[in-house]
Amino acid sequence: MRGSMAFLIFLRNGLMSMVLSWKQDLLKAASRNFTHDPGSSLKQDFEEFCQQHSEWLEDFALFSALREVFEKKSWTEWPEEFKKREPSALAWAKEQHADSFGFHRFSQFLFFRQWQRLKNCAYEKGIRLIGDLPIFVAHDSADVWTHPEWFELDPDGNPIRVAGVPPDYFSPTGQRWGNPLFLWEAMESSGYSWWKLRLRILLETVDLVRIDHFRGFDQYWAIPAEEQTAENGSWVQGPGKSFFDAMLREFGTLPVIAEDLGLITPEVNLMRKECGFPGMKVLQFAFEDDWHQPFLPHNVESLSVIYTGTHDNNTTLGWWKEASPELRRNVCRYLGFESNEENIAANLTRLAWMSSSSLAITPLQDLLNLDGNCRMNLPGTISGNWIWRSTAGQFDALNPNLLREWNEISGRA
Repeated sequence: MRGSMAFLIFLRNGLMSMVLSWKQDLLKAASRNFTHDPGSSLKQDFEEFCQQHSEWLEDFALFSALREVFEKKSWTEWPEEFKKREPSALAWAKEQHADSFGFHRFSQFLFFRQWQRLKNCAYEKGIRLIGDLPIFVAHDSADVWTHPEWFELDPDGNPIRVAGVPPDYFSPTGQRWGNPLFLWEAMESSGYSWWKLRLRILLETVDLVRIDHFRGFDQYWAIPAEEQTAENGSWVQGPGKSFFDAMLREFGTLPVIAEDLGLITPEVNLMRKECGFPGMKVLQFAFEDDWHQPFLPHNVESLSVIYTGTHDNNTTLGWWKEASPELRRNVCRYLGFESNEENIAANLTRLAWMSSSSLAITPLQDLLNLDGNCRMNLPGTISGNWIWRSTAGQFDALNPNLLREWNEISGRA
């Protein structure tokens, strides 16, 4: 069985790699045709897109083109004139690598165009989209290359300290994410222009934004870059509520879910409530200790979003299979009836639906009652994640009448 699953994962990775390569070739062919067809009906839309997104698109396209030229090396390893963004070098690169530069602009144009069609189609069917906003960005990114003055870097552009979280439920040595940390005072001096741009574009593409690692705006875990684990970090004060005050002044309202899992202080809870953001409640965390657990449905507040499990959790069936006898007894006591491998995912989903949380979410894996082999992500690991894909045959296990009934009973219809 283990060998079969490993082979299946290999096939998925291999297939994904082949699909990406195939689509990349098609995109490049489409870009060439578009460039050499002055009468293309997309020309005006493309020019309008480039103008509308000029604040980030030019730098992103040039970064992507140069990364190909320098064989995907980190920007800190590029020749000095490109690493330091000397204007004459950038102008030369745009001209010298015009095809690649144009390709990356064209690819973004197609993505935004197609995504908007998808969003409109979803909206017509009464479906709303939730987007994820990670608090940090990758070091080897257009954002850091373009604005190193907003990140905690040494003179060579390398991170001095990196982001992560201390040891917790998911990892005994913590999680060393490796992202460079923000220089919050410098960002505030700029009027948080980068953050406003980031949020504006995201809010144009989705209906609701989940802010990952919300507590990092109050305090964040700073790890010396030379450390290999997250154990020897320290908490550093973030911008706090003043950051969200600035965002609320800019946007009026923010349709946000605050990811507030893990070690959360009273200050973080206060900041979230003052901003009016719902926090997250996860049922898989609800049955470990006692009946005062804040994740239990009778304890949750309406200003919350309840999940059976998130992308970082095992599937509910996988979680149940690994659960101790005591935890299983706690679940059954709370439900008031026995549960087993056939119905545990449905039972927890129904429990989430009947809670007082303003929004209830369950992963597709739980609706299909799939086990831990279909888990989406294992925190603290860098391989084998985000490769699960549903198949048409798996939807035979879905009972839409059950979902319809739960929606009707809970008033979530």
